[in-house]
Amino acid sequence: MTDEADRIVLANVNKSYVTPPVYVVRNFSLSIRRGEFFCLIGPSGCGKSTVLKLIAGIEAPTSGSVRRPPRIGMVFQSYALLPWLTVEANVAFAARMAGFANEKVKSLTRSYLKMVHLEHFADRYPRELSGGQRQRVGLARALSVEPDVLLMDEPFSALDPLMVEELHADVLRIWNVTKKTIVLVSHHFEEAVLLADRIGVMRDGRLEEVIDIDLPRPRSENQENFGREMRRLKACASGTAAGSRKTLRKSAG
Repeated sequence: MTDEADRIVLANVNKSYVTPPVYVVRNFSLSIRRGEFFCLIGPSGCGKSTVLKLIAGIEAPTSGSVRRPPRIGMVFQSYALLPWLTVEANVAFAARMAGFANEKVKSLTRSYLKMVHLEHFADRYPRELSGGQRQRVGLARALSVEPDVLLMDEPFSALDPLMVEELHADVLRIWNVTKKTIVLVSHHFEEAVLLADRIGVMRDGRLEEVIDIDLPRPRSENQENFGREMRRLKACASGTAAGSRKTLRKSAG
């Protein structure tokens, strides 16, 4: 595959659900590079989760086009685990549904459970796990389909701050190891600046601006210029930044 073929490209996408149409996504254009960690941020109801579903193929655009790599994995806010299956079986189920042979299913399941530090919890059921452990299962399950793109829909919003910090570290480690494209939906500015290469700011279904985060990794809220990036992002999100009046030149990435 060429780099162009590996990109996620949304071109002039609109999405509405009722007639007469009420648009939840409006004239949305964005290109996400292969291997990039991209974050979509904005207030509740701005359409960011709908954009993620459009990328996943769960929803179809009303107009415009969406191009994506062939294999997508998704991590949900609500975990979406099958409660009657063990941790191992939840992960294996996804790999099997992706069409892999039994031996590969076993290998992928073992590998990704180890990657998320759950190899010793393989025989547990979801009800026996903490929220953070359940989300780790969700992450292993999404990875077990060997995705080109990993989509994450506010996966940390229901967890306590210490667990969020651990999972941030895990996700960054997995991203560095696997080199997968990650698209994260969040409404936390700090999370976006800590994790993302670029941040797309949404408001009322529109992509207002795409911001490059110019901070070395690993990042922390105490590092030099973190506050500067936070202020820049907040100004854009509130519509007060001069940059929010620019055309979205950077969205072509």
